Amino acid sequence: MTLPMPMLLSRRAVLGLIAGAAVAIDARAALADASLTFDELYGKVSVLGLEFSTKVKSLAGQEVRMRGFMAPPLKAEAAFFVLTEVPMALCPFCSSDSDWPDNIVVVYLGEKQTFVPPGQTIEVRGTLEVGSWTDPETGFVSLLRLRSSQFYTV
Repeated sequence: MTLPMPMLLSRRAVLGLIAGAAVAIDARAALADASLTFDELYGKVSVLGLEFSTKVKSLAGQEVRMRGFMAPPLKAEAAFFVLTEVPMALCPFCSSDSDWPDNIVVVYLGEKQTFVPPGQTIEVRGTLEVGSWTDPETGFVSLLRLRSSQFYTV
């Protein structure tokens, strides 16, 4: 049995809409799960200092995930920590500014948590904030932050 042409077109249109919706959902999920590495944080160093990469600028305000290590925190429980590219044996706040790593990201959690050992690889998911900001509670100045974050051991 053959169907009239208008019926075939409307079926195709419906199937096309379903396929398009699936692609849109996948694209939105991919954006919510954008990966960012420490090597991708900065584009170049100029006389004015570090310049954020194009990728960082494009991901500002979006949810991203990063892998790294938790720097030893100031307290056993806190609502933030510093994510570093390599494990650190000492608290980065306690070293001189010449030892301060330029590839760090401050991670703000929803609530105070107990932290993991500094040598354990973790994955953090949170909303990327870009630009200089001073935490009014701690006075800590950061260039990159992940807000409303969660972390998991890997």
